[in-house]
Amino acid sequence: MDLGLRGKRALVTGASQGIGRACAESLAREGCHLELVARNRDGLETARAQLSAHGIDIAIHPLDLTRQGAARDLANACPGIDILVNNAGNTPRGTLLEVDEDTWRKGWELKIFGYINLTREYYRAMVERRSGVIVNVIGIGAEKLEYAYAAGSTGNAALAALTRAIGSVSLEYGVRVLGVNPGWVETEKSKRGLRARAARELGDAERWPELTQHWPRGFLIRPHEIGDVVAFAASERASALSGVVVTVDAGFSARGYPYDTAVRPA
Repeated sequence: MDLGLRGKRALVTGASQGIGRACAESLAREGCHLELVARNRDGLETARAQLSAHGIDIAIHPLDLTRQGAARDLANACPGIDILVNNAGNTPRGTLLEVDEDTWRKGWELKIFGYINLTREYYRAMVERRSGVIVNVIGIGAEKLEYAYAAGSTGNAALAALTRAIGSVSLEYGVRVLGVNPGWVETEKSKRGLRARAARELGDAERWPELTQHWPRGFLIRPHEIGDVVAFAASERASALSGVVVTVDAGFSARGYPYDTAVRPA
C-alpha cells in the first residue's frame, strides 16, 4: 500500500535506536525526508548511513531536548515539517516511594515536557499553514497503570490526555494530532529489564525469552510493528484519525491479568 508520504518531511525524536529508529525506517521506506534527533551523535550517524539507502534527504541533530529552549531552537532549525513524531523518553521505573523528586523530574523533562514543548512549537506552525500531523509515541503505561512505574504511568496518562485534547479540535485547523501506545517492544532497554529479572528468578540472564512464553504470541513486539503503525497514522490513509491513541500491544491492555499469567484455553 502506498501511503502517499513520498516527499514529505518528518522529524523523529529519539531516532538513534529502538522505536524511534524503527519509526524513521518505516517513514524512510515510504519516501519521507528525515530530520533525526537524539542525544547520541554516533547512533544518529549510523542511522543516517543505513537509511540513506532509501534515496532520501536525511539531516541529524544531536540535541538534549531537556535543555531550556531546545524545542524552540530545533523548530527554528527545521521549519516546514509535515510530520512530527515525538518519541524520545527515558522515564524511570519505581514506585512513588522509590523514585525521588530529582529523578522523577529529570524523566519528565525529556518525555513529558519534551513532547509538550515540541508539540507547541510545531503545532503553532502547522496551524498557520493549515496542514501537518503530530504523532506522539506514548506507551501502555497510560492505560495499564502500574504501581511500580509511577512516574511512567502518570506521565503517559498525561500525554494521552494532551493528545486527545489537542487532537479533538486540531482538524478544524487542518492538523491531525494522535498517539500510539506501544506495549512491550524488543528494545535494548526492555531486554535489560528482562535479563535482570531472568537472573533473579531463573538464575541465568540469557534465559529471558522464557519469561515471555505466556505473553501474547510468546514474544516481544518488534520495533517495526510500531514504526509501521506510526507511518500509517501519519499518512492520508488515516485522515480521519485525530484525538485518539492507538494501542499496539498484542491485546495486553485489554486483559485483566498481567503478562506473566498463563493463558489457559477455553
